[in-house]
Amino acid sequence: MPTNWKDSGLRWYWVVVLVFIADQLSKQWVLSNFELYESVKLLPFFNFTYLRNYGAAFSFLSDAGGWQRWLFTIIAVGFSTLLTFWLRKQPAQMWRLNLAYTLVIGGALGNLIDRLQHGFVVDFLHFYWNTSHFPAFNIADSAICVGAGLIIIDSIITERNDKKKKAQDNSNTAKE
Repeated sequence: MPTNWKDSGLRWYWVVVLVFIADQLSKQWVLSNFELYESVKLLPFFNFTYLRNYGAAFSFLSDAGGWQRWLFTIIAVGFSTLLTFWLRKQPAQMWRLNLAYTLVIGGALGNLIDRLQHGFVVDFLHFYWNTSHFPAFNIADSAICVGAGLIIIDSIITERNDKKKKAQDNSNTAKE
């Protein structure tokens, strides 16, 4: 276990701050410049549209009556605490996993502030094709998704490397 924050994954916590600031600044800009449901077409498949999400990903539990706000608050605080604890225990050189954890934490905290401040999450990135629409999202959601993807990629790479090492160890043992 690393002995100080510079040697641990906590060294990567600047990513949390960067994601959090970018997310909050973008949401404040949307709140200051857009009316609810106002939309600006930027590309043939992308609009900048101000929406409110009272639930989680894909508006999960958005019509649950309000209790979901506190459930998602507890989940965000719990995951952020757990991932911070894990960051403290792993070496700073594990860049992929450290980056993944800090992206998830930054995104979770960005959406947490929205829930506590407004009771909803501000979404504004709206992709679509013809009549098919992907649910709107924000920078925090993007960071969480990229972080989750990096966690999956890291586990695949780690498993593959472990198998190679085990096969090499078995080969070396057989030669003796």
